[in-house]
Amino acid sequence: MIVAGVDIGSRTTKAVLLDERQKLLGRARLRTRPDFEAITEEVLAPALAQAGAARGDVSYLATTGFGRYNVAARDLQVTEITSAGRGAVYLFPGTRSIIDIGAQNTRAIHVDAEGRVKQFRSNDKCAAGAGSFVERAAKYLEITIDDVGPLSMGGDKPVTISSICAVLAESEIINHVTDGLRVEDILRGVHNSLAGRAMALLKRAGMEPEFTIVGGASKQAGMVRALSEALDGPVNSSEDSDLACALGAALLGLVRLRKLGLLPAEQTAAVAAA
Repeated sequence: MIVAGVDIGSRTTKAVLLDERQKLLGRARLRTRPDFEAITEEVLAPALAQAGAARGDVSYLATTGFGRYNVAARDLQVTEITSAGRGAVYLFPGTRSIIDIGAQNTRAIHVDAEGRVKQFRSNDKCAAGAGSFVERAAKYLEITIDDVGPLSMGGDKPVTISSICAVLAESEIINHVTDGLRVEDILRGVHNSLAGRAMALLKRAGMEPEFTIVGGASKQAGMVRALSEALDGPVNSSEDSDLACALGAALLGLVRLRKLGLLPAEQTAAVAAA
């Protein structure tokens, strides 16, 4: 039995495939585009190829992300907050506090040992507190988003980005460039700014170790470092951290199948913790 989780985010659509024992069989990522039905099928195709399976082998499809309602073939839809909690604990079982930095939102989520959400807070200012701000910064600095993480790691004199408004923050970046400041130091300042806003959310949601970062910004080494420095402790991250919501959706699909009695009896224990 294969369960698919698809996270239709504002920038990237992710898919994961799990079997009834929660083994990760396949994963894929594609740039999101407006046809959510089509992008769902397109992102499932490489994940299924990786798993050596066909579309008809998928027994259950769970969706999450802002486009989750727009997939007619779905069997279940769940919020990004709920799915992030389950997915983060799947990746790092000791997780209790999650920082989810996506393109449009930053969230702090406090979860229990099973990944159930106890409390959460979301950024309520503007895009200066989310991942899209990093994309804009990269544009003004004339670099690619893939270069941001490594370059930020090379910054040793981070500049201060004080504005909470994205437009004003972008003006600050332009001024820093005009003043001849190093790109590395500007990017480190951008990451420090995001980390500071994430810390404020974490304090409101209830901070408890272990800390795990998920979302697209988890792929940026400089962002992980900034959070670790702000927390004065380690932050969990892996190459699959951006898949946390897709993983959580698939895990919750397994939970639903178990509740419906559609999993073999010997498999129910395997998914009980999900």
